[in-house]
Amino acid sequence: MTSLDHADHELSRALGEERTYHDTCRTALKGMIDGAGERVATGADVSASGADAEVLGYQFRSHAKELAELPEGPLFFGRLDFGAPDRGAAGQVAAGQEAARSDSDHAGASYHIGRIRISEHPASPPLVIDWRAPVSRAFYQARPADPQGVAVRRRFGWAPWSKGLSEDLTGLEDETLQTEGGPDAPPGSTARPATGAILAGEIERPRVGPMRDIVATIQPEQDDLVRDELAVSVCVQGAPGTGKTAVGLHRAAYLLYTHPDRIKRGGLLILGPNRTFLSYIAEVLPALGETGVRQSTIEDEVARHPVRAEDDEAAALVKHDVRMADVLRRALYGRVRTPANCLEVPDGSYRWRLPVADLARIVADVREEGPPYAIGRERVRTRAVRLIRQQAERRSGVRSNAWLQKVSRSRPVSEFVDEVWPKASPEEVVAGLLSDPAGPADGILEPAEWRALTWARPRSARTAPWTAADLLLLDEVAGLLERRESYGHIVVDEAQDLSPMQCRAIARRAGSGSLTVLGDLAQGTTPWAARDWREHLARLGAPDAPVARLTVGFRVPGAIVALTNRLLGTLEVDVPPARSLRADGELRIEKVAEAAGMGAAVADAVRAALPYEGSVAVIAADTDIERLREALTGAGLAPAAPGELGARVTLLPASLAKGLEYDHVIAVEPATIASSERRGAHRLYVVLTRAVSRLHVLHSAGLPF
Repeated sequence: MTSLDHADHELSRALGEERTYHDTCRTALKGMIDGAGERVATGADVSASGADAEVLGYQFRSHAKELAELPEGPLFFGRLDFGAPDRGAAGQVAAGQEAARSDSDHAGASYHIGRIRISEHPASPPLVIDWRAPVSRAFYQARPADPQGVAVRRRFGWAPWSKGLSEDLTGLEDETLQTEGGPDAPPGSTARPATGAILAGEIERPRVGPMRDIVATIQPEQDDLVRDELAVSVCVQGAPGTGKTAVGLHRAAYLLYTHPDRIKRGGLLILGPNRTFLSYIAEVLPALGETGVRQSTIEDEVARHPVRAEDDEAAALVKHDVRMADVLRRALYGRVRTPANCLEVPDGSYRWRLPVADLARIVADVREEGPPYAIGRERVRTRAVRLIRQQAERRSGVRSNAWLQKVSRSRPVSEFVDEVWPKASPEEVVAGLLSDPAGPADGILEPAEWRALTWARPRSARTAPWTAADLLLLDEVAGLLERRESYGHIVVDEAQDLSPMQCRAIARRAGSGSLTVLGDLAQGTTPWAARDWREHLARLGAPDAPVARLTVGFRVPGAIVALTNRLLGTLEVDVPPARSLRADGELRIEKVAEAAGMGAAVADAVRAALPYEGSVAVIAADTDIERLREALTGAGLAPAAPGELGARVTLLPASLAKGLEYDHVIAVEPATIASSERRGAHRLYVVLTRAVSRLHVLHSAGLPF
């Protein structure tokens, strides 16, 4: 037998063993799912108090639901074989213990790594270790210079779109990290060289359908961010294709695994730029075994009312400006008044009297303390009643709680509180401000900005047609009135596009929790987009969050990255040029003789892309979309609308391209995209970086790069 035949034989044998092991894991997972269902069915019979039984039943049902909702797919993607123990080192630890240990504690052990922990019984040794467990970190971090006790790292190659059938396991690659002092290489480890073909193939797999997890391909610098402490807020400045969105989602899954009680108590929120983007990422967390995470937009989070009107650009710019926070605070607390009269409270045949000076001191003290407005109102009432109680007890002894309640809700006390600290609602405050902003805005906004804010005709809080920006103002006032409950952790994607007032709305929801902030200053396309992370993070309530820069791309081919780097100099942001690890891909720039022939040229470009595997997107300026839709439909290439997952050809306005990715992108008339809005060059940068395999640029006008 030749050495090549021997290698093929060893590979075939190793694949057979791993397929058999996968069948064992599949059987164990079925047992876990069936067992979870049985625990739900019998949970009502547990011997516990009613409250304990309810909590236990909820935990059983939640666990059963999570297992039942796991998407079908391969149960493991990697394996770690630790080196033989050193002389005198402790042997393998008790089965199932996945806590952090020293390298020697794992010596001689072998672990399969997957998306969730799988075992035949809760107390049995794990068949598959969760990728988030401490021991799994070596799969992402070990390298020849620092093997972390790992002798061999194995990666498994699965057929694309596999549902987890064992026969879909088509290949494996072993990387030897320890050459001395370790065990013999496992079967199949020398069958194929460690070329990284499986890893490269997984990274470059065609983008059809929703975003998938990157758990099998996480790189060391990404892993560091994923596993950072819960108490630490982090900001990821990531060039296109560096995996910042995936890092944020995997960090969410890691925190849910590591701190389940603390996170689930407050909840975890994923904030995306739009619903199309949320549809795209919706399956990532369920694939990692995490369900019940709220995925939303900032517009949905502040939606106290439906949006029934639209601001012009001047009004929107003012309403999103951070100075509006001071204007709104002034408008709300401008309702507080100094008392004009003393307070007299009848008590049987006697009347208790508080002089104006005492009442004014109460109001001034509470205002100085700066509590939420609604709490301040009750604090004024409580302190006035306390003074009355002191008078009464000096005269005739201790008063009961019933007496205190009667005095507190008496008409004179309520009228006094309404006079000095009147009730307020967000709608009343904002409607009053927009009807006449001059007073609260004086010295904060310019007169031209007042006029931009002012409603064209008087409206009431009840009938006002609110705009999207108005809802931010309402949310700001609601936060001034009462403290809101906060999330345990918030992941904010495309954060560079948030306005100052949107940042404040997120900071209120973070409370004492932490943030994962994801974005790219070069992709800022809103009129108020950030140009500096430090100022932006301060508004998000995380001024000290470290900024990690991801510049090495795995998604966008090198030729496309080189093209888009030429745009960076025009964007006026401090962002380093990106680089790509991919030498594959294709870039084509084609001039169309006349603008009138652009529709036919786009149809030809789509036909040329269809023989290739993967998704095709035609991206153009928003104003050109209907014209191109007619051209493509007339050519028999009717495109799908944005958000239709799994579509082969999508027609996408440039304004919705952010965060999405396609195998083949046809970018239509870059000059029109760049000139169509205030930050059009940033928008073009986004469009050109959506391609993961091929970019075809069609233009009749001059190119802006």
